[in-house]
Amino acid sequence: MITRTDRRTALPIYLQVSELLIREIAAGRLSDGQRLPPERDMARSYGITVRTLRKSLAELTRRDLLERVQGSGNYIRSRTETNSIYSMFRLELIGEGGLPSAQILDIETRAKPSDLPQFGTADSACRIRRLRLLNDLPVAIEEIWLDGDCGSVSAGQVSDSLYRHYQTKLGFWITRATDTVRIGAVPDWSPDRFEPRPDTITGFVERLSWAQGPIAVEYSRTWFDTSRATYVQRIT
Repeated sequence: MITRTDRRTALPIYLQVSELLIREIAAGRLSDGQRLPPERDMARSYGITVRTLRKSLAELTRRDLLERVQGSGNYIRSRTETNSIYSMFRLELIGEGGLPSAQILDIETRAKPSDLPQFGTADSACRIRRLRLLNDLPVAIEEIWLDGDCGSVSAGQVSDSLYRHYQTKLGFWITRATDTVRIGAVPDWSPDRFEPRPDTITGFVERLSWAQGPIAVEYSRTWFDTSRATYVQRIT
């Protein structure tokens, strides 16, 4: 079921459902040619109206991921590139996938610490700390550093998808990223909702991200709960 939220920055319900379906297609849990359940049954399972569900399905049709056959039903049309809003979010619930969302912990602009890799052109960066969830279950914490020359991010405006925010509000988009996956100790700023306690060793991902230029514009590090989530990279 999709959980409604009062957060102004959350994706509209119909986009939440379409994004969840796109992630299921990308994961292979919805295969090419597969017929979806009747619309009323799907709407009931997500806790939404049939009208909202049809907006979600229309979004998939617009992306050429769904064929709606009059009198027959809705059929998946799988493609190599799904163009999901969360296409670069590699964490999934173990065996389930799940719809990503995020809660801001704090945002501030500060000088780049010396322990970060080189990125961007400014001496300062916007630091964003977030709790990441899948199907509203806390699975990770993130610390993102956006180069100061790329613009500023405010807590009242940033959406669940930070990359979408970059494109719509700051005028650039992330074109590629390099991830390094290993283990690391949970930091002391971790919130109570993230079950691995500070100093616990857990899954750890470092990422450098590039926009249209040759210099990386963002560095991030993510600690994820390996009892709930797994890092997935699919090659098609």
